[in-house]
This record gives sequence, C-alpha cells and structure tokens, in this order.
Amino acid sequence: MSENAIQISNLTVRFGSVTAVDGLNLEVKWGELFGLLGPNGAGKTTTIKVLSTLLRPTEGIARVGGHDVTKEQEDIREIIGVCPQEPSFYPFLTGRENIELYGDFHSMPKKTLKERVDSLIQRIGMEDHANRRAREYSGGMIRRVSTLMALVHDPKVALLDEPTVAMDPVSRRSVWEFIRELKHNGKAIILTTHYMEEAEELCDRVGIIDQGRLIAIGTPSDLKKEYGAEHLEDVFIRLTGKKLKEDV
Repeated sequence: MSENAIQISNLTVRFGSVTAVDGLNLEVKWGELFGLLGPNGAGKTTTIKVLSTLLRPTEGIARVGGHDVTKEQEDIREIIGVCPQEPSFYPFLTGRENIELYGDFHSMPKKTLKERVDSLIQRIGMEDHANRRAREYSGGMIRRVSTLMALVHDPKVALLDEPTVAMDPVSRRSVWEFIRELKHNGKAIILTTHYMEEAEELCDRVGIIDQGRLIAIGTPSDLKKEYGAEHLEDVFIRLTGKKLKEDV
C-alpha cells in the first residue's frame, strides 16, 4: 500500500472549452479526513468522479491506494466507497435492502453482510425507518442511506460528496460521529461540503478550490489564523468572493 492514500498531480479536466479542474495537486494520507471546499462549479464533484474512476482526466495523474485511475480502475473500485452528490438508489426497495444490495455487489458473505448492515443502521439511528420503501424517505433520510450504501463493504478510501445535505441537526451529528470513526480506523476520507462548521468540526485539513484551481490549503485553524478570520466561512468568502447557501 502506498504512503499516500490519494495522490493527485497536475490534474486537469476539460469539457470542450470549459476547464472544470485546472492543474490540481493534492495528497491525502491514510487516516486523514480532508475537506474539499468550494463554490458551486468549482470542480469538487469532477475531482470526486475522477478519483472514483467515473471520469477520465484530460491531463495529469491521479492515484488511489497507489493505483492509477486510468489504468487500474477495478483495483480502485475494490477499495473505495462513494457517496455521490446525486444519490443513486432503488425507490421500490427498503433502505435496508438498498444497503444490502450494495454489499452483494462487493460479494460480502451473507452472515457478515447482515451483521454489518444491522450495526450500521443502529449506528446512524435508522432503526425505525430501515424497513420502509426508499421512495417514502425524506431528502435527509436518503442521504443517510446513500452514506451507508457507500460504506457497507468497509472501504479503505471514502469519497463523500456532500453527505449531510438536507439532514436535520440531530441526523447530521450522528453522521459526523460515524465519519470520525472511519478516520480513527485508518480510512482516508475526502469530504465535500457547503457547511463550513462541518469542515471545521471534522477535517484535519481543508483545501479551497475555485474555478478548478486550489487557492488555499491547510488546517482550519491555520487558515483562520493566516487570514485573521474567526470562522472558516470568513476565509472562504474572502478567497472566493462568494457566500454560501445552506440549501445548496
């Protein structure tokens, strides 16, 4: 296993004349929770798609667990869990069935899978809702199910693209604790979020990107100190010139 869980060198992604990611350089270590922050259209989700092998880079190199995203996609898919920005689930299945299905995709033994799903559902406070059809879920509940679908197979690397959007404060806090446990178990995590208090609370380091370029990187406390700010959101607004929307 490589020293860095994620290694990105001069990553560039273009869609025609539009450059979504522009020469991004980034390293994420094992056991590190890294926050990738930026306004809408900054390149966060595009970067996640490259790391999850859903999108080929135009230029540059990206490695996950030492594996090249353009040459070793199957190796990468075995070690990652992805919670996408747009949830993908089967509305006619229950929450539990959706989570179990993703465990089946990873060929988890039936007994192990059942125990794992039971544990995750309890850990994230879904016991009263797990056997309801997913089409009946609120937006926040769908995000919780999507998070468990991404993590049911206990991946080494977690790519979480705005996992707590639409969650109530209690649900969000339970997910925070769950994400902390992943980090403490040595997982590497990239978290994108529009909630700056979430980034301050959870992340070891954050990177702020705008127009596809990395414009600041460091611990939340170091960035606040560097820019003389009380809150990370103040740093974000100063660097990007954009205010955050809680409903994004």
